[in-house]
Amino acid sequence: MSDTTYARTERTTPTRYRDRATWEREAIHAILDSAYICHLGFMANGAPVVLPTIYARVGDRLYVHGSTGSRPLRGAGADQGMPVCVTVTLVDGLVLAKSAFNHSVNFRSVVAHGIAQQVTDPEELAVALDALVDHSVPGRSGDVRRPNAKELAATAVVRLVLDEVSAKTRDDGVDDDEADLELPYWAGVVPVSTVHGTPVPDASTTVPLPAYLRDFR
Repeated sequence: MSDTTYARTERTTPTRYRDRATWEREAIHAILDSAYICHLGFMANGAPVVLPTIYARVGDRLYVHGSTGSRPLRGAGADQGMPVCVTVTLVDGLVLAKSAFNHSVNFRSVVAHGIAQQVTDPEELAVALDALVDHSVPGRSGDVRRPNAKELAATAVVRLVLDEVSAKTRDDGVDDDEADLELPYWAGVVPVSTVHGTPVPDASTTVPLPAYLRDFR
């Protein structure tokens, strides 16, 4: 692994469309920082389990949120850890071709493999919890009540060090067969994006809209 790229491994090298893959740290971090939900895959009682949950990146560490009673947290002890696979996907467009076979999706995705370990150090846990709050809205962690002892006891975070990781993207138009180009069907790309609406205050809110939300996009 260099300062700009992650090392390629057999697990992080796609078997199809290898030209769409990248191990560039900047590209991988940008995708991770743009999504809100990851999918955490692990084995439980001999069967695969995949759970959607929130996460945040701090440098080369990925922090995944859970509860102290959840299965992945029980398995990811601070010492032994637990093998996991974490994925993040962003959909940027629906690619509609003239044939059903050539329909596709424009996307950006990250797949990370490694050993997840529960965060037990109080200082690191505080950093992780702040990052989880700020991942959704930067600056939010400094404008809320801090977790109390009861809440901390019910909350757990696992850490996955980003080492065996890659990204894959498709950002292209329609790839129709030559023989289909004259067919009388519409073909093109339908853009897809996440839009943040105007913040709606709760009935209990008596303070003005915070500065970090006024221009939030």
